[in-house]
Amino acid sequence: MTVLVDPRATFGAAVTEVAAHDPRVAVVSTDSGGSSGFGDFARLYPERYLEVGILEQGATGVAAGLATTGAVPVFCAIAPFVTCRNFEAVRNDLGYMRQNVKVVGRNGGLTYADLGPTHHSLEDYALMRMIPGMVVLAPQDAGEIRGAVRAMLEHDGPVYMRIGGPAVPSLFADDDFEIGRARHLRTGEDLTVVSTGYVTPAVLEAVDGLASEGIAADLLGLGTVEPLDQEAILASALRTGVVVTVEEHYVRGGLGGAVSELLAEVPGVQVHRIGVRHGYVSTGRYVELLAAAGLDAPGLTSRIREIAHGGR
Repeated sequence: MTVLVDPRATFGAAVTEVAAHDPRVAVVSTDSGGSSGFGDFARLYPERYLEVGILEQGATGVAAGLATTGAVPVFCAIAPFVTCRNFEAVRNDLGYMRQNVKVVGRNGGLTYADLGPTHHSLEDYALMRMIPGMVVLAPQDAGEIRGAVRAMLEHDGPVYMRIGGPAVPSLFADDDFEIGRARHLRTGEDLTVVSTGYVTPAVLEAVDGLASEGIAADLLGLGTVEPLDQEAILASALRTGVVVTVEEHYVRGGLGGAVSELLAEVPGVQVHRIGVRHGYVSTGRYVELLAAAGLDAPGLTSRIREIAHGGR
């Protein structure tokens, strides 16, 4: 039986655990600490917990200032608010100045389903990976959230990490997460599937179901969108000749865009992108929005099967 856990609580607990041994770790909140899992952090380390109020640009400046003193600030709030609303501040104060700040977008993708397009975050990978030197993390399960927290706090430089809202499974060990390294989850010769973020469990289900039909996919699960594990993707793509990317993000600019850029000049390799069409998505239940986008297991099974039969 698969155990599901709250990604925000898992994230907050992981930051608090590291903070117990690293006094440099601080949290900057924009009226978002409780929802981001930082209740224990605020209670245990009040001198390292800064509440700015609903002012994301200001919070980014505060975090950048803290970083100049040697602190390692973590700023977590709703994903579109820390990326879209806040892009110039992140680009200039963190990217250009290369400040050691960790920005975390919670309720990423479509997980704020009931609040509609203003709260959906389907362009965050694209925006953040365009900032030079910015690492972009997309943990695929609860274990990777814990591992990614440790890795990003050890990394010297700006990091963006996306986490979700609904409960996620624990699939992978949390002690082997490495920035920029793919997980080779399944081996096959018919096509390569590259997934990232919390859509990976549905991709695993689809790939395993297709294996029973005789379609063997080489599956790479990425907890990092930037930098890509270019070596792993190239090796698999050259072997299979057909690559399918899957992400809970617009089909433009995110993982699919990054993989397409990597493989654009590789002869004989086709790239197919599965994600959210480039348009505003309606309000609804999360599972319904995923199904409408073809990002649930049945939808992914159908689309990958189609590509496997006609992708060459």
